[in-house]
Amino acid sequence: MKNFKQSKLLQTLPKQFFASLVEKSGKVVALGHDVINLGQGNPDQPTPQHIVQSMQNAVLKPQHHKYAPFRGHDFLKEAVAAFYKREYDVVLDPATEIAVLFGGKAGLVELPVCLLNEGDTVLVPDPGYPDYLSGVALAKANMEVMPLEEKNNFLPNYQNISESVLKDAKLMFLNYPNNPTGAMATAAFFEETVELANKNNICVVHDFAYGAIGFEGNRPISFLQTAGAKNVGVEIYTLSKTYNMAGWRVGFTVGNASVIEAINLLQDHLYVSLFSSIQEAAATALLDSQHCVDELVEMYEERRNVLVNGLKEIGWDVNAPQGSFFAWLKVPNGYTSESFSDYLLENAHIVVAPGIGFGSYGEGYVRVGLLTSTERLQEAVDRIKKLQLFS
Repeated sequence: MKNFKQSKLLQTLPKQFFASLVEKSGKVVALGHDVINLGQGNPDQPTPQHIVQSMQNAVLKPQHHKYAPFRGHDFLKEAVAAFYKREYDVVLDPATEIAVLFGGKAGLVELPVCLLNEGDTVLVPDPGYPDYLSGVALAKANMEVMPLEEKNNFLPNYQNISESVLKDAKLMFLNYPNNPTGAMATAAFFEETVELANKNNICVVHDFAYGAIGFEGNRPISFLQTAGAKNVGVEIYTLSKTYNMAGWRVGFTVGNASVIEAINLLQDHLYVSLFSSIQEAAATALLDSQHCVDELVEMYEERRNVLVNGLKEIGWDVNAPQGSFFAWLKVPNGYTSESFSDYLLENAHIVVAPGIGFGSYGEGYVRVGLLTSTERLQEAVDRIKKLQLFS
C-alpha cells in the first residue's frame, strides 16, 4: 500500500500532549487496577432530560431531515440573543453578531485562520487550553505567551508585554473562568483589556466555556458586558459545560460583526451548518428553565469542597478554584508536574494532568477535574494520604 506523505501544514501542528496521559493510564487499567481519573475535562453528567426530549421530538420533523441553512437557523440565533440579554444584559443582533459553531473548539481553531496572515502575532495565555495553539499553527502565525501567575491571580500582566509585541499583535486569547487554573476575571481586568485592544488594534477572543460555573455566589462575567468590548472582540460560548452537551458539538461566537462575518465565510466552505434537530435542542437549553444549571453548579461546588478540604486536612497547601470544574494544585517539593503525575498514577492509581501540558508556566502544578462523585474524590484524598507526602 502506498504511503502518502502528510502536508507540511499538518506536520506543523502541535503534538497532543494528553494522548500520552491516556496511554499511561490505560496501561494501569489494563493491569486490573481501579484508577480514579481526575485528568479528564469531559463532563460526567447526562444532558438534562428536557433537552434530550426536545431533540427526540425534533428528530421526528421531516423538515429537519434536510440540509440546515448554511449559517444556522434564525431560531437558534434568536435564542442566543435572548440568552445573552437575560443572563448578561448584553444586546446582540442575531443576523450579524452571532455565528453558530460545531462546538467551541471549532471557533477557537478557526479564528486565527479567519483573521491572521502568515507571520502575524497572537497573544496566548500560558498556561492555557492547548487547542489555542492548533489555530495559531494552521494560520502560520507567531505566538507570544502571556504568563498567568498566582501572584497576579492568574491574570496576564499587560505591563510586561513589550511595545514591539503589542505593535505586531493582531489577536489575543483569554479564558475566564480559566482552564486550567480555575481563576475568574474581574470587571476592571476586562476594562483594561478593552483599552489595550483599542489602543493596539488587537482582536480579543474570550473563551467563555465555563461561563456558568462560579462558586460561593460569584457569577462569572461576560467579556461583552464591558463597555466597548463588542468593538474589539468576540466571545465563544459552548453548551458542553453549562448543559452537559459535550457530545452534541454545539456552540456559538458572539460579538464584533466583522469577526462574525469572517467565521461565517470560512464555515460556508467547510460545513452546511449543524443538524437542525440539534439546533432546536440547543434553543430549548438556552430558553427553558435554568434550574438544571443551578443544580450543576451546586454539585461542582460540593465536589470542590470535598476535594479541597480533604487535601488541606492531609497537609497539602492548595487553593480552591473560583470557577470552572478544575482545581490547579501545586506539586510537592522535589517533583516536576510530570513526575508527580506519574507518581500518583503508579502509587495511588490516580490520574491528574501535568501542568506542563498547558504551557511552560504550568510547570509546578497539576490540574484536577471535579468530574467524578464526591465519594470517588474522597477516596482519591484517602489514597494520597497513604503516600505520606505531606506528613
